[in-house]
Amino acid sequence: MKKLITLTILIVICAGFSIRVNAQRNCGSWDYLQQQLTNDPTLELRMANYEQSLQKWIENNQTYINNVKTTITIPVVVHVVYNTTAQNISDTRVQEQIAVLNRDFAGLNTHSMQAFSTSLKVNTGIQFCLAQRTPSGAATTGIERRATTVTSFSSNDYVKSYSRGGLNAWDPTKYLNIWVCNLGGGLCGYSQFPTSGINGTFGSVINYLYFGVTGAVSPYNLGGTTTHELGHCFNLYHIWGDDGGSCLGSDFCTDVPNQANYTYGVHTGVLTDGCTNTSPGIMYMNFMDYSDDISYANFTPNQNARIAALFVPGGLLYSLSVSDGCTPPSTGSCGTPTGLAASSITTTSATLSWAAVSSAISYNVQYRQSGTTNFNTSSTSGTSMPLSGLTPSTSYEFQVQAVCSVAGTYSGLTNFTTLSASGCTDKYESNNIPKNAKAITVNTNINALIGTSSDVDYFKFSNTNTLKNIKITLTNLPADYNVSLYKSNGTTLVATSQNTGTTSESIVYNNAKAGTYVIKVYGYNGAYSATNCYTLNASISNSTFKEIQDISETEVTDGIQLFPNPANYELNVTFNSDNNETAVINIYDLTGRMVFTKNFQSAQGRNTYTLNTSDLSRGVYILTLENGGKMLNQKLVIEK
Repeated sequence: MKKLITLTILIVICAGFSIRVNAQRNCGSWDYLQQQLTNDPTLELRMANYEQSLQKWIENNQTYINNVKTTITIPVVVHVVYNTTAQNISDTRVQEQIAVLNRDFAGLNTHSMQAFSTSLKVNTGIQFCLAQRTPSGAATTGIERRATTVTSFSSNDYVKSYSRGGLNAWDPTKYLNIWVCNLGGGLCGYSQFPTSGINGTFGSVINYLYFGVTGAVSPYNLGGTTTHELGHCFNLYHIWGDDGGSCLGSDFCTDVPNQANYTYGVHTGVLTDGCTNTSPGIMYMNFMDYSDDISYANFTPNQNARIAALFVPGGLLYSLSVSDGCTPPSTGSCGTPTGLAASSITTTSATLSWAAVSSAISYNVQYRQSGTTNFNTSSTSGTSMPLSGLTPSTSYEFQVQAVCSVAGTYSGLTNFTTLSASGCTDKYESNNIPKNAKAITVNTNINALIGTSSDVDYFKFSNTNTLKNIKITLTNLPADYNVSLYKSNGTTLVATSQNTGTTSESIVYNNAKAGTYVIKVYGYNGAYSATNCYTLNASISNSTFKEIQDISETEVTDGIQLFPNPANYELNVTFNSDNNETAVINIYDLTGRMVFTKNFQSAQGRNTYTLNTSDLSRGVYILTLENGGKMLNQKLVIEK
């Protein structure tokens, strides 16, 4: 039996070697995400909270998802970064790729669904155009090029930076950025998920070998790589869940069968594996698998629902749907106004202003409540306009158009928020970095303000050996605020609470070591209120705090929070215990073999136990926790 197992391992190793030699499809998006999670310890919780909100939105909006007929056209800018003539792909290849994207996202490719119903091949309502205007309003083909001395790029984002040999992104709120270059490491491409941020790195990077059709390299010469990568930009995951074949991962789409691992090559008919072993089998023709381009056929209704959520008002990519990037500038028109600002803001009024445009005779101003459809439009000969009759505590957005001999194009939207009827002041600024954290009195409510989109508040307090249990509450929220608790250095994270919307936040940390702790209060995705305060309380007690937390407060799967996950050499296991009792942590590899066990005494309330994982090899494991008669488990990834 031992010899048989050894032979099996050798076969698997050889098969893996064959995959690399044959240069089969390799998407770097999952590894790129893992690096982002490592660099930003709060990202995983933000993504988990977004996923929870997304699932609720999908559940509550099935009628909209199933009946929406509106086509959304997204402006695309293609940044071609080349070191050789071959890498400087033609305009024709770029145009071919846009045509392929429009065909694939409309569900119009001719590839067969094989054993699956054609109802699982949908029109997402997403279309693409090459940008017709630059961010400054000038005409463009939507393609920009740069010769570089860099011979090969990787997934480190250098291609997205001019100073590192690449090209900077155009405004990611108005354009979808695609970089085409020579990617090393066997990568076909990689992308950033929208939940990681709509910023200067958002978009897709595609290996020039697999972009477009004419001159692209088989079997990825039909444009499928870019369709796959933009799927990630639209919040779609690999359909096997990137779980290494354990069948425990998920792409959060119930109409896609559970799949053990990626599928390479070309297949026909029913294909089964260890996760789905009955007809119709796995969906190897789905764009989010690794099949050859000739096999790619569909996005499913559930995948379409995830995409649709991004483009509704308030969605992460809503601004792309209202961008004017596909509209060419008018010949002989004025320039586009810049420097838009709002001042003298009160509960019901504000003054809008902008920079003068050369030769402008007048200006048209449109404003509306953020997220609504219809604008109020007025004209003026000056570069400012007073508004009145506004609603208190309300977000508004406005844009300006210059009029010369003919009207120019409207600027992008700028937001402002009217004051609340009550208002409030903040006596703790400036406290935007940990070393400037302001001391607060424990067991006392304090009021403070997140006054701008970049404002962050840090506070500090101390517990004692006799009053060692800690509870942080954040209430009276005017916007979507989160709270984190750190050790005295302000960088070692203890816990985070990230509920959605204006739901109150709470952190319980019992049996904490006596000392100084730092609290961080911040807005999710730049949420803020220039006038309404929040309420913060740092409580300490000799009695343990008991609080039932759910996944909306911390990223807890089956009652366990693992941080960081993936882990390297140290892992924090956080859970709630009903009583003071013995807890047991076991870790198993995917063969079921126990590779780690530890007994320890837990305390009533929130517990965090730190494990040394330096002896665990890179791979996927199952961690179990026995506590109070309950058996809890979660997937653990070790990545060294």
